[in-house]
Amino acid sequence: MPSRTATRAAAPAGPPPLVRSAGIAAVGMATPSGVVHNDAISQRLGLPDGWIETRTGISERRHAGAGERLTDLAAEAARPALRRAGVAPGALDLVLVATTTPDDLLPNAAPLLADALGADAPGAVDVGAACTGFVGALTLAAGQVEAGRAEAALVVGADMMSRVVDPQDRNTSVLFGDGAGAGVGTARPADGRIGPAVLRSDGGAAELIRLPRDGWLDMAGQDTFKHAVARLTEASHEAVELAGRRLDDIDLFVYHQANGRILRAVGERLGVASDRVVDCIGSYGNTSAATIPIALCEAVAAGRLYPGAHVLVAAFGAGLTWGATVIEWGRA
Repeated sequence: MPSRTATRAAAPAGPPPLVRSAGIAAVGMATPSGVVHNDAISQRLGLPDGWIETRTGISERRHAGAGERLTDLAAEAARPALRRAGVAPGALDLVLVATTTPDDLLPNAAPLLADALGADAPGAVDVGAACTGFVGALTLAAGQVEAGRAEAALVVGADMMSRVVDPQDRNTSVLFGDGAGAGVGTARPADGRIGPAVLRSDGGAAELIRLPRDGWLDMAGQDTFKHAVARLTEASHEAVELAGRRLDDIDLFVYHQANGRILRAVGERLGVASDRVVDCIGSYGNTSAATIPIALCEAVAAGRLYPGAHVLVAAFGAGLTWGATVIEWGRA
């Protein structure tokens, strides 16, 4: 009986066929109108003035009101991204929503978002990777576009973390806020290129960050800090190497906005000057899956991203999960 190796079809001669590139055509963001300053939290928890900002880099965050829905916030972020990209909702082939806090367990947020935007029956999937969710979803969307299975994909990171955080827990209530950010992925050359991605996990350390079905978010702060710094540093090196570049080639580093101390520690380990690392956590807090696209929007608005710029994005979150990729910025 012939072996599987013997019966396998011979590989075609020559290099493997090239896949097309996927890039980010545009980004958008939205936050609730309710602003919560540090003073209000400090008074509630009995913390001294300046304690929160010194330890986290956060001065304020946005919290959604009782009647606000995650799907509406996601749509508010998606609409300007689609408009800037010149992509009609009806042209979307895929809608991915990275979130830990959907309005309901079912239906998922993605099909509701697609309907709210007026999309024409696209594939719609929620991605559950906590704070790493946007990086994971972006990688999945890029693969679909590169393979020719989708022409245009909407990727949204959206979370209302204020609804899962114990107001009396000083480890978490000082950190988290609500927000949404979106990116539109296409195969158009002018939209740049999303590079090879690093996606990793370690379920053996899952107890460090947990959200029980009927409880509050629980996080082992110091251990999580150590893991986040180590994994973000490792993933940065891996992603840059996969992209065929060096750290010096990266124009901007956009990390998950978890804590100002983490941003500084990762930059120091990499030997990257602080002016090359986006730090916008002071105005928004940790918005989980929304931090990366919000940070990209802030960078675009500040003129820090321009056609041809190379930006490294990386995130770390519960699971444990982490990931990174290098994006060659297009016209967005």
